[in-house]
Amino acid sequence: MSMNNPPNVFLDPNANRFQVNIINESHDNNETSQEDVGSDPPHYEETSFTDEAHNRLRISYRPGKRELYDNFLQNGEKTEASLHPYDTHNKMYYLQTFGHNTMDPVPKIDYYRNTGSVSGNKLSRPSLLEIHEQLAKNIAVTTGSVERVANGESTTGDETAVSKEEENKTGFVKFGWVKGVLVRCMLNIWGVMLFIRLSWIVGQAGIGLGIIVIALSVVVTTLTGISMSAICTNGVVRGGGAYYLISRSLGPEFGGSIGLIFAFANAVAVAMYVVGFAETVVELLKESDTLMVDESNDIRIIGTITVVCLLGISVAGMEWEAKAQVILLIVLLIAIANFFIGTIIPTNNEKKARGFFNYQASIFAENFGPGFRSGEGFFSVFAIFFPAATGILAGANISGDLKDPQIAIPKGTMLAIVITTVAYIAVAICVASCVVRDATGNINDTVVLGMSCNGSSACGLGYDFSRCASQPCDYGLMNNFQVMSMVSGFGPLITAGIFSATLSSALASLVSAPKVFQALCKDNVYTGLQFFAKGYGKNNEPIRGYVLTFVIAMAFILIAELNTIAPIISNFFLASYALINFSCFHASYAKSPGWRPAFRYYNMWVSLFGALLCCGVMFVINWWAALITYAIELFLYIYVTYKKPDVNWGSSTQALYYVNALDSALALTTVEDHVKNFRPQCIALTGAPMIRPALLDITHTFTKNNGLCICCEVYTGPRKLCVKEMNSGMAKKQAWLTKNKRKAFYTAVAADSFRDGVKSLLQASGLGRMKPNTLVIGFKKDWRTATVTQVENYVGVIHDAFDFELGMIIVRISQGFDISQVLQVQEELEKLEQERLALEATIKENDFEEGKSGICGFFRKARTLNISKHETKKDSTINTMQSMHVGEFNQKLLEASTQFKKKQGKGSIDIWWLFDDGGLTILIPYILTIRKKWRNCKLRIFTGGKVNRIEEEKLVMASLLSKFRIKFADINIICDINIKPSKESWKFFEEMIEPYRLHESCKDITTAEKLKRETPWKITDAELEAFKEKSYRQVRLNELLQEHSRAANLIVLSLPVARKGAVSDYLYMAWLEILSKNLPPILMVRGNHKNVLTFYS
Repeated sequence: MSMNNPPNVFLDPNANRFQVNIINESHDNNETSQEDVGSDPPHYEETSFTDEAHNRLRISYRPGKRELYDNFLQNGEKTEASLHPYDTHNKMYYLQTFGHNTMDPVPKIDYYRNTGSVSGNKLSRPSLLEIHEQLAKNIAVTTGSVERVANGESTTGDETAVSKEEENKTGFVKFGWVKGVLVRCMLNIWGVMLFIRLSWIVGQAGIGLGIIVIALSVVVTTLTGISMSAICTNGVVRGGGAYYLISRSLGPEFGGSIGLIFAFANAVAVAMYVVGFAETVVELLKESDTLMVDESNDIRIIGTITVVCLLGISVAGMEWEAKAQVILLIVLLIAIANFFIGTIIPTNNEKKARGFFNYQASIFAENFGPGFRSGEGFFSVFAIFFPAATGILAGANISGDLKDPQIAIPKGTMLAIVITTVAYIAVAICVASCVVRDATGNINDTVVLGMSCNGSSACGLGYDFSRCASQPCDYGLMNNFQVMSMVSGFGPLITAGIFSATLSSALASLVSAPKVFQALCKDNVYTGLQFFAKGYGKNNEPIRGYVLTFVIAMAFILIAELNTIAPIISNFFLASYALINFSCFHASYAKSPGWRPAFRYYNMWVSLFGALLCCGVMFVINWWAALITYAIELFLYIYVTYKKPDVNWGSSTQALYYVNALDSALALTTVEDHVKNFRPQCIALTGAPMIRPALLDITHTFTKNNGLCICCEVYTGPRKLCVKEMNSGMAKKQAWLTKNKRKAFYTAVAADSFRDGVKSLLQASGLGRMKPNTLVIGFKKDWRTATVTQVENYVGVIHDAFDFELGMIIVRISQGFDISQVLQVQEELEKLEQERLALEATIKENDFEEGKSGICGFFRKARTLNISKHETKKDSTINTMQSMHVGEFNQKLLEASTQFKKKQGKGSIDIWWLFDDGGLTILIPYILTIRKKWRNCKLRIFTGGKVNRIEEEKLVMASLLSKFRIKFADINIICDINIKPSKESWKFFEEMIEPYRLHESCKDITTAEKLKRETPWKITDAELEAFKEKSYRQVRLNELLQEHSRAANLIVLSLPVARKGAVSDYLYMAWLEILSKNLPPILMVRGNHKNVLTFYS
C-alpha cells in the first residue's frame, strides 16, 4: 500500500473501489491530501460517444474532486488545480492508481481520440518506454506521425488545423435525429410521385402487384438502411454522408469514385426537382392563361428564380434550411391528410363522372388485379416508381451536422422508411378503392335501364364508361395524373403538397451535394479539387460547393433535357446504395477485429444480397444508364488507384488483403517444395536500402515478380539506443522501398554483434514457405583496414549461411556499394539551398513592401542593401561549400550506385561454372537475361576441363544446358586453371597477406606458441602451405578472368568454400580479394548443393 494513501482508504465501505488521486512528487511523502467528506453524490464523466452508453462506461471520482479531475484529465492545462499526469518539463507528477504512485494512466476515451478531434482533446498516454525504463525527470513525450497514421488519420496537417478551427468556433449548430434525419428522409422519399404518379402505378399494376412494387422498392431501401446503420455505428461518423461511409469502409478507390458521381447526382437532382416544381407552376399559369413567354422558357425562368431562392436559404446556414424543411414537412403532412379526409367526404355527380365513388368493395375488387396497357409491364412500372423510394441518404449526407450520427442515422432513416412505406401503401389502397381505372368525366354517361354491366363496378354504381374501351378518356386512374387533387377535400392543398415535395427534395439535394463534395475535397482524393474543401461560418458551410452546385443545377435547368439524364441520376443513387451494402458485407467478410458495429440487426449475406439487388434494379430501370454508371465508376476507380492518395483509413479492403495473404501463406505451407518451382528468395544485407542501392538493385533484378526479397539491417551498440533508432526508421525505410518501386521488405534487428544479428535474421526471417533460401551480401572492400572482429564477423556470416543450408551470393563492384557520404553531402547542399531560397523570399517580401520615398524609403533601401550583402555572403558560402565538397562528391561512386538500374547494352554475362552447386550459379544469370534491362546480354559459359577432351567437354556441357532449356552464346573449356600463376601475380598475393601472417617457422617454439595464443586469427605457415594449391588456383583464376571476361557486363563465378576451422578468416578474404580484383561487376555464387534445376517435365 502506498504511503500517500489515508490509512483507512481500503477500510472505508463507502470508498470507491476504483479511485484516482493526484500526487505531486515535489511534496513531502508524509503529506496526504485530505478528502472532503460531503453529502454530494459522486460525479461521473461520460466516456462514450452515445447517450445510450451513459450508464455503461463511466469513471467515478471521489467526492469534492470533480472540478480538479475535469481540468486535469480533459484539458491537460497546468494550473494550480490541473496537473499533467506526466509533466516532463517542470515537476514530475503521477497518478495514484489503485493505491500506488504510477505513471500508468487509467482507461480514458481521450487517449483514443484522433489528433484534432472536434469532440474533445486528444491526450497522449505515457509510452511503454517511459513506463518500462528507469524513471527520468526529462522524458520527452511526443506523438509521432506513425501513431497518427495507425489510428486512421490523414497524414496531411490541414485536417487537424480545420478541426481545431471548427472546435474554436462558437454556436456550432448540431441537429438531433428528428430534425436532422427523420424530417429530411421523409421529405426526400415523399416526392412528386406520391401525388402525381402513384395513382397511375396502382391503376396499371393493380392493388396486389402495386403493393409488391412498393414492397420490392422498400426491400432495397431497407437492406441499404440496415447496412448503413451497421456502418454508422462502427465508430464516429464525420461529414460526407454516403461518401464517408463507403470510403472509410472500402477505401479511397471506391469512396472517391462513388463520392464524385454521388455529389454530381445530387447537384443534377436539384435541377430535376426544380423543373418538376416549375412545370406545376406553369400548368397553373397555363390554366389561368397567364404565361410569361412560352411553356419551356417559363419553366427556365421559374426554375432559375427558385434555385436562387433555395441557394439563399442554404447559404444562410443549416439552421435556416432546417426550419424551411420543417415548414415544408408540415405542408406535406397536411396535404396527405387532406387526401385521406377527401376519400370519406361524400362525392358529388361531377366527381362520380370522373370516376370517384368513395370507398366501394366492387372498385377494390376490380382494381386488385393488374391492368397493364400501352406496353407497360411489372418491371417498367417498377422502374417508374422506384425513384420515389429513394432519398434514404438525405440524413446521412449531412452527417457532419448531426449531434450523434451513430444514433441519429440508423434511428431516423429506418423510422422514415417505415412511415413513408405505410403512407405509400395506404394511399395506393385508398385511391384504388375509390376511383375506377377509366372515366369519361361526362355526368350524362349514366346507365340506361336494362343495360348489362358485364361486371363493371362503375356500371353497378350507375355510370356507363364503356366507350373508354374504344376511345381515350381523360379521367380515372389510368388517364388522369391529378386524381389525388380530385379526391382530396381541398384540391389546392394537393398542389401545395406537390410544391412542398419538390422544393424540399431540391433543398435537401442542394445541401447534400456540397456537403458530400466538401468531404471528398478535404480528403484530397482528387488533388485538383482542394479549392472546394474550405468551409465558412460557424457550421463550416461549403459556400464554394454551393456555388458549384448552383452552376450545375442552372446548366441542366437551361438545357431542359432531364428526361435523358434522369435514368442516369437514378442509377448513380443506386450505385451508392449497392456500395453501402457491399461495404457492410466486405467489412464483415474481412473479419477485422475493428468491425464492431453497435447495430446488431444485420447479416453480411443479406447485405451482399442487397448489393446484388441494387445492381439488378439498375438494369431494370435502364440498362444503358447502368452501363454508363459502371463505366464512369470504373474510370474513376482506376484513376484514384493510379494516383494512390496518401491516406490510411483502416478500410476493410486493407483487412481483406491481410486475410487473403494469411490464407495464401497458410495454404502454401501444405504445398511440398518441388525443384520446378524453385525461385531465389533472397535476404540482402543492404543495411538501410538507400545506403547501398546497387546491392538492392541487382538483388531486386532477379527477385522482382519472381521471389522474396528482404532488405536487412543490423544495429549494433547500446541496446536502448539501437532499438529506439531501429523502431523509428522501420516505416521510413519500407516507405522508401515502396516509393522507389522496389518489391521488397525491410526488416532490422538489434544485436550485440553483426554476426549475431545476421544469424537471427537467417533463422527467423520469412513466413512458412516464404523463407529466404539465398543470402546476398556485398564484398567487404575495407577488410584490410577493418578490425579483426569485423573480419571475423563477416566471414562468420558466410559460414552461418552455409550452416543453415542457404545459398550464398557475394557481389562486388569496383567503386563499392556504400554511398552514405554522397547522401550526406547532398543533404547538406539541400539544406543550404533551402536557406538561400528562404532568404530570397524574405528579400522579395521586403522589396514588395517598400513603396514610399523620402527618409523612410532611404532606410528601407539601406536595409535591403544590407540583406543583399548578406545574401551575397551566403551565396559565396554556398559556392565555397560546393567547391569544398567537389572532391568528396565522388561522381564515379554515384554512377556505380545506379549502374544496375540502367538498361545494359549488347554484351555478355560470363558464367564461370567451375563447381556444381545444384545449379544456382547458372539459374541466377538466366533469370537476369529474361529481364528487360539485361535482355540484350548473351550467356557465355566457362568451365574447367582437360586439354585432350575439350570438344567432348563442350558437348557434355551443351547437352546439359539444352536439357535445362537455357540458351547460351558460347561454351569455353578452361584447361589451365590448375597451373601456377605468374610470379607477379603470386608476389602481389603474398604482399597482400604479409601483414596477416604469423611466420611461426622463423621463431622458436615458445615464441611461436605465444604468438598463436595472442593472435589466433593470423595465417600460419602450416595453413598457407596446406592450402597453397588452392591459393594458386584463386590467383590463376583472376588471371584467366582478366584474360577472358574483362569486357563482360557481368561475371558470375563459383564461390570458393572455406572449410571451417581449417582456413583462417584473413586467408579466405585474401582469396576473395584476389579472385575478384580489377574486374567488371562480379557475383560470386554458391548454391546449397540441392538441385534448383531439372530437365524433367
